[in-house]
Amino acid sequence: MRYLFHAMFNSILQKYLKISPGNYHMVELVQESSVALIFKIISMILGYIFALLITRTLGAYTMGVFVLSITLLDIFTIFGKLGLENASLRFIAEYSAQNKIDIVKEIHSKVIMIVLFLCIFLSFLMYILAPILSKDLFQNEKLLQSFQIISFALLPTVFLIINLESIRGLQKIKQYSFLQNIPGPFLSISAFLILSIFYKVEHLPLICHILGVIFLCILSFFIWQKNVFQQFRATSNIIQIKILLKTSFPMFLSSSLFMIMGWTDTLMLGFFCSEEEVGIYSIALKISLLTSITLYAVNTIAAPKFAELYGKKDSDGLRQVAQNSSKIIFWSSFPLLIFFILFPKLILSFFGNDFRAGSNALIILSFGQFINAVSGSVGYILQMTGKEKIFQYIILIAALINITFNFFLIPRFGINGAAFASMISMIFWNLSSVVYIKLFLGINTLYLPMIKKIFKI
Repeated sequence: MRYLFHAMFNSILQKYLKISPGNYHMVELVQESSVALIFKIISMILGYIFALLITRTLGAYTMGVFVLSITLLDIFTIFGKLGLENASLRFIAEYSAQNKIDIVKEIHSKVIMIVLFLCIFLSFLMYILAPILSKDLFQNEKLLQSFQIISFALLPTVFLIINLESIRGLQKIKQYSFLQNIPGPFLSISAFLILSIFYKVEHLPLICHILGVIFLCILSFFIWQKNVFQQFRATSNIIQIKILLKTSFPMFLSSSLFMIMGWTDTLMLGFFCSEEEVGIYSIALKISLLTSITLYAVNTIAAPKFAELYGKKDSDGLRQVAQNSSKIIFWSSFPLLIFFILFPKLILSFFGNDFRAGSNALIILSFGQFINAVSGSVGYILQMTGKEKIFQYIILIAALINITFNFFLIPRFGINGAAFASMISMIFWNLSSVVYIKLFLGINTLYLPMIKKIFKI
């Protein structure tokens, strides 16, 4: 059975992806990304189960409070990480490939020290600002306790993210994918099922979430220590903190700008249009983003590969991984994208007949995701090869384009205007990155098999 599986796997590599089974990097990329995809799908299912438990047990209002609280946590988490999770991923992947475990351990220790003090300050700030945010911003004093409770989740959340990206940098992809996707929602569901027997308060989902994060944070520290437990001892001042911050800050800005782009269309729709249109657009956007699951799965293993090969100065290996990862992303997402473009009304009708009004928006958003798919892992290539500042500037321009187009198009075209603004900004940052990578790294990540022969791409 095992040999049969390997034979089928090798046949797929050769026939459809044109990849030799002897190509170690690409075989690993396909195998590990497949595992990451499975774990991600399980995570999504568990997430829907947790949401269903909350709404059925405590109602839609409690679900709304939970979502708002987690959103607030996500905002503060971006500032708490300061881009250091991506810097850790890059440097740890680079130095672990060279077996410099002393440097790897030092990088992790210094990053943990930085975020420790930063997150203590931000948690305190989050707690203090809770009355202002609940009363003045959301005009609901009942949110006060929820915002204060979730402030205690910031430190373990950031620690967990740093540990996970560090484990990912060590190329422990199965451990990373499992820890990132499965235990968190599973523990939250388990805690909710047990505690809801005795307590039915609106803060219960938040408490369960925090318990899950704390347990997972502790577990991630144990797994990190197990992976780096070798005879080497950390040597001081090999990697200076200012170097880590110099690398991480552009990554932090890029993450912040992505967050702004993700919210701009929804916020402006809420300002210019009705709540019904916001809801329709939200569903269309979520459907179009389903194709990003495969992008996530491939990037899980591709990102540390980029850093490893760049650190080894293996330009041929870097080119092969970049181009073949584009192939995998394209062929795994293309059928789904075509289905969304051809049958948008059918898909949206599952959510109710009113949602069919979002069919044009779904087509527009899906085309943007198509360009995202054919461009490959451009963001990670730039950030893992020391071009994080370039990527920061590209995303800054894309964010300005997004805000400008939303401002002018939404009042006139509604959700279709918001979808067009998102599509244009996505096309800009993807193709700009493709052009830069081609010109300065000599790698063509754009994969368009249908017109390859015509344009000789």
